[in-house]
Amino acid sequence: MKRIDLIFYDAGGGHRSTATALSQVIEKQQPNWQPRLVNIEKIGTIERTNTNIFDIIIGRLTGSEIYNLILKKGWTFLFPLFPLLRTLTKSNIRQNSSELIAMFESHWRKNQPDLVVSCIPFFNQILRESLQKARPTTPFVTILTDFADSPPHYWIEPQEQFLICPTEQAVEQARTFGYQEKRIFRTSGLVINPRFYDPITVDRRSERQRLDLDPDLPTGLVLFGGYGSKVILEIAKRLECFQDKLQLIFICGRNEELVSALRQSQGFQKRFVTTFTEDIAYYMHLADFFIGKPGPGSLSEAMAMKLPVITEGNALTMIQEKYCCEWITDKQVGIVISNFHNIERAVEKLIQPENYSHYRANLNTLNNRAVFETVNILENILKIPI
Repeated sequence: MKRIDLIFYDAGGGHRSTATALSQVIEKQQPNWQPRLVNIEKIGTIERTNTNIFDIIIGRLTGSEIYNLILKKGWTFLFPLFPLLRTLTKSNIRQNSSELIAMFESHWRKNQPDLVVSCIPFFNQILRESLQKARPTTPFVTILTDFADSPPHYWIEPQEQFLICPTEQAVEQARTFGYQEKRIFRTSGLVINPRFYDPITVDRRSERQRLDLDPDLPTGLVLFGGYGSKVILEIAKRLECFQDKLQLIFICGRNEELVSALRQSQGFQKRFVTTFTEDIAYYMHLADFFIGKPGPGSLSEAMAMKLPVITEGNALTMIQEKYCCEWITDKQVGIVISNFHNIERAVEKLIQPENYSHYRANLNTLNNRAVFETVNILENILKIPI
């Protein structure tokens, strides 16, 4: 039985979802593997009682908690502070590297993994160095859960390991760090949950009617992560100008206040509003296009469901999400606007039949099978002599 450690933490949700998706596919395709989800926030909590990884480097309030609070409140003007947080995090990791390496080394010695797969940034130098001390013959792999790296010391470190890259841009970045071709693996996109590949057999028209939507109207899906955002309220208000020519599905995450506000403010335009759900693929199946923040996970899910996307890219966009906007523009699979204040113009442009057909045709050339490709890559890495 091969023990596969999948490393994540809860910063934005994409890291956990990547590890979970891989674990699910491994369980189905590799019966002789034991996938283990390892949240680094939990490492050290037993031995040190009240201290974990993030207590050491940045204190009790983690970057994910700050990010989700800003997004939920709609305080996106504070996003420029994130480069400072990134810098402080990197600095604190370096300053506490000896303690962190010792903590991880103890974990590897105790748990004896045969393969370690990192789905997180920042820590990959620490993870690899500690693994070398405890298990020098165990391969170390980093899977980028962003479309590209935002160096220095974010995803790609100048060290001997394997990289799994979702775009050609990430591959080129790996080469600039001196990685040999045999240690770079390119996938057809970002790892997303295998449920997005399951056939959906329900009839779109009847399901729309069941949700009190018009079976024939252009339908947008609005999603801003697991905690929603007040930005959704502005989008809803601005798109009321379409009246009975458009309808919307709002997925608000764990934000009951947002759900209540949307339901109370409903005008003549049809809308369906729901809280956090695991059935994102189902709702995407009912939609014609996607509106959301430039998060790589949600965008990749929408594109896998062949939904043209509308997202926002400007000076306030988080640095690791900027290349998502470039990629969408380059591939012509949606519209990037400078501000959601312009959302009505973007929707008007996207739903024009000739434009919509163009975006859909480009989406149909994409075939993201990364979650399955990655498991095959890991199988090949395990066969490489160390």
